[in-house]
Amino acid sequence: MPTFTAITTLTGKTPAEALGEAVETLTPEPEGVGVFEIEDGSGLWEVACYFTERPDHAGLALLATIHGARPFAISELPETDWVAKVRRELSPVVAGRFFVYGSHDADKVPAGVEALLIEAAMAFGTGHHGTTQGCLRALDRLDAGGFTGKNVADIGCGTAVLAMAAARIWPNPVLAGDIDEVAVEVAQANVAANALEGRVHCVEATGFDHPDILAASPFDLVFANILKGPLIDLAPDMQTHLIPGGYAILSGILNEQADEVISVYAGTGINLVHREEIGEWTTLTLRK
Repeated sequence: MPTFTAITTLTGKTPAEALGEAVETLTPEPEGVGVFEIEDGSGLWEVACYFTERPDHAGLALLATIHGARPFAISELPETDWVAKVRRELSPVVAGRFFVYGSHDADKVPAGVEALLIEAAMAFGTGHHGTTQGCLRALDRLDAGGFTGKNVADIGCGTAVLAMAAARIWPNPVLAGDIDEVAVEVAQANVAANALEGRVHCVEATGFDHPDILAASPFDLVFANILKGPLIDLAPDMQTHLIPGGYAILSGILNEQADEVISVYAGTGINLVHREEIGEWTTLTLRK
């Protein structure tokens, strides 16, 4: 069965959200609509729609005009077994001592590594993205320098790969939170697959706002691999929930955005210790 995408951009969050809501009134209805800020400093937002039936081209064109958006780019997607494709194309990743792999590569796990199993169907956060690699390498660097996390949180945990990595090398339980219910379910499945149940506790939370996270605060290490905007919004809470001398490992930051994030966090007393660029992404290690 053919499937279709329709994508446009426009300026401003409110107009973008309004357009996203309007698209849902079309016939046929989209199966899903996403509204995302384009993290390049342009101020543009993307509205992306997914259809399992041929979309109403005229209706999309009219809505784009009404909401001041560029014309929708409509594409028919080829039928693809995405899990099989990911399995073919995503090879294991080494980041410091960590070896991140899918079950299809279980026979490739070498001796002497901290192996983390993330299924290929759950591609975001597998370790292949520069942000995840950067965070794993930052964790490895802290541990090699003599730091041991006694109370660790992973904010915006996705697949929970970072929380699991910390739980693998240190003895204390790790808290992992994500705003998305599905992400939390994925995280819990990964925790079970890695035999880390009881070591990583996953909750649905916006930032630090969950009873379990608040009860465990303050932390000596917090991961936040999200995006520049949410990271900046999180800075005051990070200051509250880090102990003096505690570390924050931040990513989801384009290279050209790093100085702004560093400046905002420095204003709260959380200062740069190390920065690393992997491709177009920067990972920051900061200390309060």
